[in-house]
Amino acid sequence: MADNKAVTVQEKNITEKTLSRVKQLEKDGDLVLPSNYNYGNAIKSAYLILQTLETRDKRPVLQACTQVSIANALLDMVIQGLSPSKKQCYFIPYGNQLQLSKSYLGNIASTKRLKGVKNVYANCIYEKDDFSYVIDLETGLKKITKHEQSFENIDITKIKGAYAVVVMEDGNNYVEVMNINQIHNAWNQGAAKGNSGAHKNFTDEMAKKTVINRACKNFVNTSDDSDILIESINRTNEYREEDIIENVQAEVKEEIKENANKEVLDIPFAEEPTQEVVEAEVVSEEEFNEAGF
Repeated sequence: MADNKAVTVQEKNITEKTLSRVKQLEKDGDLVLPSNYNYGNAIKSAYLILQTLETRDKRPVLQACTQVSIANALLDMVIQGLSPSKKQCYFIPYGNQLQLSKSYLGNIASTKRLKGVKNVYANCIYEKDDFSYVIDLETGLKKITKHEQSFENIDITKIKGAYAVVVMEDGNNYVEVMNINQIHNAWNQGAAKGNSGAHKNFTDEMAKKTVINRACKNFVNTSDDSDILIESINRTNEYREEDIIENVQAEVKEEIKENANKEVLDIPFAEEPTQEVVEAEVVSEEEFNEAGF
């Protein structure tokens, strides 16, 4: 009974201060959230998930991680307009620090928050497709000039590559193109080495996820959007694959099961080279203890 009361007090403390910080950022004009994004509901949903998570040594995340890091992870989620219930983000404990990590769906969602971005999409290139692109020598940007594809060409064993496009309102789209060797090299950085059931049975979808992740990651650093949003996006691009596997395997398998005729498949959780996490807190301990952060 006492434990439940302590958890309730902790939840109220963290969520109220996170909400207070968000409202202050909005008031100062440093944060503009999508009109259809209810950050109060997103925070409540996230906290319900956090109550079920454990660290690698089976300790409850809410007890093992500092309140500051929990609040900052929630704040990163809100700044980017993400929803854990939509599988756009996950919470990963690193020692006593909690960090937000994005899925490829989260990469798309946060990238679409940037100024002038209309959409993000990807396509696979198959053998016998008529595909070509050029590079603008003044801007360095790629531009797809042709992609014609016949229905008969679609075969996951004959994928030559994939491309992702960040569609801009001004027409100056950002394009990333990867051939199949580059895609395989990215997969080889993960624990599954591209040999998981998801890679074998949904090769096209995995290839598109890979090129989307690269496009979003590279595009962010070309944007002149607000520093607070850019910093949050970059901060949540850092993760260690083994931690993600341990913490979200059940959730991702459930997603695959729903989307693949109830067949449970193994799926890797990182397709970019594994990187060391750079701890970067949005607020300090002293600031957290003050009213409203």
